[in-house]
Amino acid sequence: MTPTRKLGDTEIFPIGLGEMPLSVDGRPDEERAIRTIHAALDAGVNLIDTADAYALDDSEVGHGERLIAKALDGARRDDVIIATKGGHTREGGRWALDGRPEHIRAACEASLRALSTDRIDLYQFHRPDPNVPYAESVGAFKELQDEGKVRWVGISNANVAQMEEALGIVDVVAVQNQLALDFAGPIGRGEVDFCAEREIAFLPWSPLGGIGNAEGTARNAAVSAAAEAHGVSPQQVVLAWLLGLSPTVVPIPGSSRPETIQDSARAAELELSADERQAISAAVGTG
Repeated sequence: MTPTRKLGDTEIFPIGLGEMPLSVDGRPDEERAIRTIHAALDAGVNLIDTADAYALDDSEVGHGERLIAKALDGARRDDVIIATKGGHTREGGRWALDGRPEHIRAACEASLRALSTDRIDLYQFHRPDPNVPYAESVGAFKELQDEGKVRWVGISNANVAQMEEALGIVDVVAVQNQLALDFAGPIGRGEVDFCAEREIAFLPWSPLGGIGNAEGTARNAAVSAAAEAHGVSPQQVVLAWLLGLSPTVVPIPGSSRPETIQDSARAAELELSADERQAISAAVGTG
């Protein structure tokens, strides 16, 4: 049995699926997108992360949410935790911010409709809005939870000070920040440790370098050496390294093909040696 990790009071598979590549520019057709989601489930994945802003522009906000709802229509829905986010807008295809409580509330209502549900499993504040006090934005999520529209609250793209502030307002069960070989700042800044100490799930987004960059993981000599030694892909090695940072880390690699998410899921069973882990950490400046 693959060891599980915790999200709130629930056991989850150690690897999640980042839905973003299935909804933004360069996305696959719907049939392949749904096959990718089904492949993730078949591999054991039971956390899928999306956002209302995962769309081409404001004409199709909620695309990712509707795609997941369609893919999970039927018996499989109850076996999956769907995480979504609010706080970004896509007017004209641009990525802008709106952390006003009234926007968060409207976005939540729209996400409930898009997901065809009456309660969002994990609702996350997508990114701090410098024009809105952070406490006001997070407070809106607390109100939605109090009203029963949200099961769990999470935050994304938050620093340690913002994590502390949010925890003073609501029970935060997840922090979703960028973390990868070429973006290891959350380790040095204490974000990973902060979550580990408080048993908060830390969800690295773009853990393989972002859309279209996964092949770049092979350029790290320590990663390539470990991949050759274990007979696995470099991507699996990177995900296994991330999993080893803390028992609360749950990477959410994006995927647009069934084969890639199935490969990523196998990282949950890959055990790197202490020397391999140290070599990778040293190569990215965290060892």
